[in-house]
Amino acid sequence: MLRMTAAIAPLLLCAGAATAQQQVDPKVLVVTMFGGEAAPWLENLDLSQEVTVPGLPEDFPALHCNDDVCVMTTAMGFANAASSLSAVVYGDAVDLTDSYVLIAGIAGVDPEHGTLGSAHWARFVADAGLRHQIDPREVPEDWDTGSIPLGASEPGSDAGWTAGTELFVLNATLANRAAEISKDVELMDSQTAGDYRSAYDQEAAQRAPFVSVCDTVSGDTYWHGEMIAEDVEATMERLSGGEGTYCTTQMEDNATLTALSRGAKAGLVDMSRVVVLRTGSNFDRSAPDQTAAESLAAESGGYGPATENAYRVGNALVEEIVSNWDAWSDGVPE
Repeated sequence: MLRMTAAIAPLLLCAGAATAQQQVDPKVLVVTMFGGEAAPWLENLDLSQEVTVPGLPEDFPALHCNDDVCVMTTAMGFANAASSLSAVVYGDAVDLTDSYVLIAGIAGVDPEHGTLGSAHWARFVADAGLRHQIDPREVPEDWDTGSIPLGASEPGSDAGWTAGTELFVLNATLANRAAEISKDVELMDSQTAGDYRSAYDQEAAQRAPFVSVCDTVSGDTYWHGEMIAEDVEATMERLSGGEGTYCTTQMEDNATLTALSRGAKAGLVDMSRVVVLRTGSNFDRSAPDQTAAESLAAESGGYGPATENAYRVGNALVEEIVSNWDAWSDGVPE
């Protein structure tokens, strides 16, 4: 559906106003973070309308839309994600008041809970970057880590202060419903990914790609390795009060959700309609016979399945919402 914004409508009085951009109000806004994540959406959906939004990154200056769905690309990292979403939320080009927002991207995956190409809907989204960090070479001998909660004096202590964006609790009903809708989607896999995952001992890691509900951790730093993973798991445990299950790690979601939540406070976004999907493109730690450096540099074969499956799994939810809008328009159906 298209509506003319109040700012643009008067321009119709001018002879050259026939090309004025119309406001869009998509049923679903799909948020991707870089071109590889966006590509399957743009290749498979008919998104012939480009909606230019001032403030979007130079490489991704427009949303690609049809009457029901828009796809945007933020560019990677916290700064890009928050800035891009803020531009869309507060601009005049897009009305998100009644829209569902699907954040769909790839991630590192914990081999205890996922595998290359697996897809995971999140209930909790935690920020692992908001912490004190002492270089491992200077950590006191009686400490088991140099990662400390903000305002704390030693590992394991409660945080002394917060930034307010460390944890987002999403609509679990929507996450569970999304998993139910997408659980039987045919997922892409690759021989390379199959060979690579066989080096891991964990049952989940050895599986073919699957869909589940588990949680994600954000951080601008692309970290890797067993020891850091233990800190990240502890962060999710502490912030979620033991309710969250760390599963995937990525570079944007707390920033994206911060921008959306501020838009919600302004009455421009409905946070109960926001859902996060992350797919495993690489393991977050090494296999038993690898070093962390070898694992970080390895060609695991997970990138192709992860980018494609983020589309396949996410689009199952998109199709359900769009084709049954009467049931979804007032919120997630019971």
